Amino acid sequence: MDLVLLLGVGMVFTALFLVLAAVGGLTGERAGVARSMEVLEALTTAPDELKQELNPSFEERVLVPFLGWAQGIGRKITPADANDRIREKLDQAGNPGGWTVERVVAGKAVGFGVALVLSVLLLMLMGVSFPVMLGSAVVASLLGYQAPNLYLYQKAYDRNASIQRALPDAIDLLTISVESGLAFDAAVSQVARNTDGPLADEFARMLQEMQIGRTRADSLRSLADRCGPPEVRAFVGAMVQADSFGIPIGQVLRVQSAEIRVKRRQWAEEKAQQVPVKILVPLIFCILPCLFIAVLGPAGISLMESFGGGTL
Repeated sequence: MDLVLLLGVGMVFTALFLVLAAVGGLTGERAGVARSMEVLEALTTAPDELKQELNPSFEERVLVPFLGWAQGIGRKITPADANDRIREKLDQAGNPGGWTVERVVAGKAVGFGVALVLSVLLLMLMGVSFPVMLGSAVVASLLGYQAPNLYLYQKAYDRNASIQRALPDAIDLLTISVESGLAFDAAVSQVARNTDGPLADEFARMLQEMQIGRTRADSLRSLADRCGPPEVRAFVGAMVQADSFGIPIGQVLRVQSAEIRVKRRQWAEEKAQQVPVKILVPLIFCILPCLFIAVLGPAGISLMESFGGGTL
């Protein structure tokens, strides 16, 4: 009887335990579902800024970590003193939007890897031999590594050409402004406001540097470092010397304007002399063959008919 009583008491406690466990599990599940519903409701009614923080974009989730990884690899394969050279190239190219030293380094690493992989896959599909594949992959990877430098070089070349074209008119406007009674800084401000292009942007940057405390000579030298044309360097050198020795700026500007006009005329004559040489290639390979076909084609057909004894 005692054993049966103990078994009965044990079964009662076991049943109570199972009931409580089941009720607690259901309650916990309902509480978890309720919390999930509250979170979803809070997300749907949250401000857009909070949603952007909780749901980062593809760029923040994938591209930014990938660029960070590429920057680490780029620093390992780039010389230690390359950052200064890259920064100088960026200044000469006008600091294109979104381009920084870190992104250029990352672009070199990405270009190297992408060019290597694509060249190997393409050459494998073409079925070339291993030595040709190896040489072509090396050349393609080097081109991919140098692709950001080539882009910056082209941007700097176009920008320098624009500065070289705009410099004579800008110096004329400076000369007129100074001779009319304006100070040099005010004349530069007039040029920056009334003209467009890279040269106007450089003059505006020079004024900003002077406003934050840099001397006129240092600001002018920085302008020469950011601009590639030798005419800009000659103009900056003359202005620095005039500022150092107290020479009237109007007279120096008048001389610089005349010299720049002469150099511009010489540059135009040089380009005109290059036209016959540059037109030789399309003339020989594109125009003359078509001319020969149009002029000598019928005569050739007639000769073939005469000597062949039949018609084509």
